[in-house]
Amino acid sequence: MCIRDRTKEIKTPWGKIIPEVSLFPIYYLIFIYCFAYILPYGKFFIGISWFDWLRSEDGPLEWIQFIEYATSSLFSFLIFLKKRNKKEINSIIWIFLACTLFLIAGEEISWGERLTGIGITSISNLNVQGETNFHNLPFFHNYLLDPVFEITCIFLGWFGWRRFTKLNSMPEKYLSLYFLFVALFYFYFDISWASTTQQIRNDQEIFEFLLSTGIFLHCLKNMKFKKLKKLGIFKL
Repeated sequence: MCIRDRTKEIKTPWGKIIPEVSLFPIYYLIFIYCFAYILPYGKFFIGISWFDWLRSEDGPLEWIQFIEYATSSLFSFLIFLKKRNKKEINSIIWIFLACTLFLIAGEEISWGERLTGIGITSISNLNVQGETNFHNLPFFHNYLLDPVFEITCIFLGWFGWRRFTKLNSMPEKYLSLYFLFVALFYFYFDISWASTTQQIRNDQEIFEFLLSTGIFLHCLKNMKFKKLKKLGIFKL
């Protein structure tokens, strides 16, 4: 069921608009590109611009993604445990999500190598970034990574909630922009490589943050914390 909150009415000269999707992704991107991008004194305080700090490897957005994926994995597993029929499709999707999100969380921090400095040399020697993870191995990184993002985000942001209306394991329409903006970014990113136009900036972390946040909010909602519902956390 799509969440509609009349307290989120947008007043315009032409009347009131009640959006059926969360507008947080739009506000977030406006903040990033209209404020953080031009925020001064970054080089004075941290040696690089605030914008580059946000989108950097091991930057704040990437660590938030790790926390969100790890927490979402735990939530998905707990939701699976609450299901009476563990063999129904809804339960299977939840346990699949739990395992997949755990793997993604591990990949985000190169399975602890970024924390401990300990990695697997045989993997890092092949890795395009010299790290112990699998998503940056040459074949997956060069040919599969972007299509996986695009297909996954279109499925979660459009096809899933339209086709599987009775499965609470599918993110609802309200969260669709968290996923569709990521798909749009990667489509444009790939076109910029294939065309003669100048490639866009390396802003993957900025958009991937929306993906992890959308998944986190989806899992959080299905945990059904009563106190969070009273706070309106699911109406962001």
